[in-house]
Amino acid sequence: MEAIQIYLKQRAQVVEKALERDLTEMTGVPDTLREAMRYSLLAGGKRLRPILVLSAAEAVGGKEEEALPFACAVEMIHTYSLIHDDLPSMDDDDVRRGRPTNHKVFGEAMAILAGDALLTRAFGLMAQGARYSNLEPARVLALIAEGSARSGAEGMVGGQVKDIQAENRSISLEELQDVHRSKTGDLITYSIRLGAGVGGASDSQLEALTGFAERLGLAFQIQDDVLDVIGDQEAIGKPVGSDESKNKSTYPALLGLEESRNWVRRLVAEAKDLLASAGGMDDRRLTEIADYLTVRDR
Repeated sequence: MEAIQIYLKQRAQVVEKALERDLTEMTGVPDTLREAMRYSLLAGGKRLRPILVLSAAEAVGGKEEEALPFACAVEMIHTYSLIHDDLPSMDDDDVRRGRPTNHKVFGEAMAILAGDALLTRAFGLMAQGARYSNLEPARVLALIAEGSARSGAEGMVGGQVKDIQAENRSISLEELQDVHRSKTGDLITYSIRLGAGVGGASDSQLEALTGFAERLGLAFQIQDDVLDVIGDQEAIGKPVGSDESKNKSTYPALLGLEESRNWVRRLVAEAKDLLASAGGMDDRRLTEIADYLTVRDR
């Protein structure tokens, strides 16, 4: 696992530098707003989604420099969702990535606006990246439109609504999967499809990578639920046990801890089989990332 941890750290540093550069180069931004955006965007974290963009592009022979603006855009969308998710009217969390949440530092109004600014900047950054890529206009427009759907009402935001509506009541395993397929899975799936699209994937490669991503997203969420029960708060960067305290349905609650872990292992195995079936790709990094998810502690 040491090799993939080094790879993840190196790619995270590449993303971090690009994000910082973009924030610095934005003009006409009020100082307080820029500071609030920077506070959450550059707070560290796994950078899983932008790394998946870069790794998927790499797998199909794409160039990192062409995929990087799109990777940064996905991280901006993810960070905006975390800022808003932490608000008192949502999950009401005080800690994120090991330090006070955005609204605790800058106030609710500025936190909302920082999230808004990151979301809108993300789509501008994708459009900007498209100008310097070799993508056909129709293809890049389709990728940006998919980002809107998967991060919006049809995807992540819709999943957050389902998650709120599922609080304080019992839901079935199928309903829980539907919540997380949208709330968590859609942005992970989009990250891989985006990187593959920017990298010039064939239709068969894109199909295999999509199946891989869907299983990876579900495995990631189940592992998150497991860590909320048994994880270390310092490693995770947020309080453990928060799902239970908010009466949320989780995989460990429905399946038990050991069966939840079995699900993670089974989903990762299925994801890797799909990659192997496609052929013609350098999928080593994606396979290693999938394996790493089964043992991660944060």
